[in-house]
Amino acid sequence: MFLTSLASYVGLDPRQDIHWVSHSQAEAVQLLAEGKIDAFLALPPFAQELRAKHIGHVVVDSNNDRPWSQYFCCMVGAHREFVRKYPVATKRAVRAILKAVDLCAREPERIAQLLVDKDYVSRYDYALQTMKEVSYGTWREYNPEDTVRFYALRLHEAGMIKSSPEKFIAQGTDWRFLTALKKELKE
Repeated sequence: MFLTSLASYVGLDPRQDIHWVSHSQAEAVQLLAEGKIDAFLALPPFAQELRAKHIGHVVVDSNNDRPWSQYFCCMVGAHREFVRKYPVATKRAVRAILKAVDLCAREPERIAQLLVDKDYVSRYDYALQTMKEVSYGTWREYNPEDTVRFYALRLHEAGMIKSSPEKFIAQGTDWRFLTALKKELKE
C-alpha cells in the first residue's frame, strides 16, 4: 500500500503502470543488481547494504523526502471490538510501544546493540544508522489524523479504498489513547 500511495502521488496508476512482483528481500537485492527488476522497497538493513554495495539508487527516502517525511511512517492498529472490550490493555500496549519509541530516540546505540545481540540484524553499523535516521522522537509533534488523511487520500485516488478520507477517519480512528498518553509521557 505504501508503494501504491507513492505511485499515485506522482501521477502513476499503480494498477496499470506498474508490473508488481513479489520476491524475498535477499532475492530482490540480487535481481536489482542483475537489472532484472527496476526497483523494490528496501527496509533496513537491506537499504544500507544496497548503498554500501553501490547497487541502485534511492528513489524516495520517506525519512527525508517531502511529503512523506512530514507524516508518521507507522501507526498502531487494533480491532475495534478488542479496543472496546479491553481499553486498559489497549492503553498499556500503546504506552509500551511509545516508551520503546522514546528509548530508540534517546539511546540509539543501546538499541542498535540489542538488535545485534538478539540476532534481529547482523551488523551494528547498519542498525545504528537506522536508529539515527528514523525520526523516533517526533511522535509528539506529528498529527496522526493528518497522516491518516494523507494516506487515505492517496489510497482513495488509487482505488484501494472506497471511503472518503473524512469518513475513513470518522469511522476508523480513535485518538483518545494517544491524546492521553501524550499528556502522561511528556518528555
